[in-house]
Amino acid sequence: MATSASSKLSKAVKQQYMELPQGGKVQAMYIWIDGTGEGLRCKTRTLDCEPKTIEDLPEWNFDGSSTYQSEGSNSDMYLVPAVMFRDPFRKDPNKLVLCEVLKYNHKPAETNLRASCKQIMGMVEQHHPWFGMEQEYTILGTDGHPFGWPSNGFPGPQGPYYCGVGADKAYGRDIVESHYRACLYAGVEICGTNAEVMPAQWEFQVGTCEGINMGDHLWMARFILHRVCEDFGVVVSFDPKPISGNWNGAGCHTNFSTKEMREAEGLKVIEESIERLAKRHMYHIRAYDPKGGLDNARRLTGHHETSNIDEFSAGVANRGASIRIPRTVGQEKRGYFEDRRPSANCDPYIVTEALVRTCLLKEEDDEPTDYNK
Repeated sequence: MATSASSKLSKAVKQQYMELPQGGKVQAMYIWIDGTGEGLRCKTRTLDCEPKTIEDLPEWNFDGSSTYQSEGSNSDMYLVPAVMFRDPFRKDPNKLVLCEVLKYNHKPAETNLRASCKQIMGMVEQHHPWFGMEQEYTILGTDGHPFGWPSNGFPGPQGPYYCGVGADKAYGRDIVESHYRACLYAGVEICGTNAEVMPAQWEFQVGTCEGINMGDHLWMARFILHRVCEDFGVVVSFDPKPISGNWNGAGCHTNFSTKEMREAEGLKVIEESIERLAKRHMYHIRAYDPKGGLDNARRLTGHHETSNIDEFSAGVANRGASIRIPRTVGQEKRGYFEDRRPSANCDPYIVTEALVRTCLLKEEDDEPTDYNK
């Protein structure tokens, strides 16, 4: 299987240098979402002391013409620190810093969906919106071939791989375990992981997170996974249908609840929200992948545990529906629901924002309401 040349460099030699003292200085890696809305970029700067709060971190800039975010004639973009995590690669006292991207005029860049999400979440704080997102992904070689698959063929059909154990069923567990521990070290709210239905496909879950924290923690978990895979010489794909044919796609099922849903008789509030979601199905489909629904069209076919992209459906314990109400929620008549439509490569900021707009702000139009007018 094809792995990167960098992964073959001696990690023992590198470790000699990583163990050198830092002289009281701190390395802060600034991370941002690029112009594709999917890719992540990063660069590092030296700080004189360990930052204790996000306010201790200075703004920075970068060349947006090299990240699909500006033209060369006006290329400076600003990085504004938004949330800080411990660095599991360089270790304490070094930091990972997730940033918002602003244009030359200090307005949010087109792919800075965090700014709008933060505004919307601030409007519904009293409802305490909770989220949990189930991030599916596929491990690939650098040649784009799924990790562990025969070079000129396919593995056995789906069936034994979901939550599987054994070298012939679990492909790439070292990567999964490394990512899990790195997220825990960093302070990411990762809450679980499992092998998925297609071999070389895995899932991790992040949550419960309130409001804007959901997007922050999922993006950082994705960055850490990219870096872990880089160390192993492989590639992580969040493509919603990486392998065509009779193989499961990859989604990012989103669990959502409000204070009212979690209280006694909250099932009524859940059902009211589902009615609102039914009337706004296509708005959510456009929001649930970076290409306005085109990526998800390959995945949401009505097969392989998905709903049909053109039809809204809901049901108790139904994994073929747009919205699934867990059986325990139906029994206890309170709790949460699961939106199974978001694609693996969705932006969690716009997914969570869309749910709040429809379910809490009770928007009904095909386009989101502009509250700045």
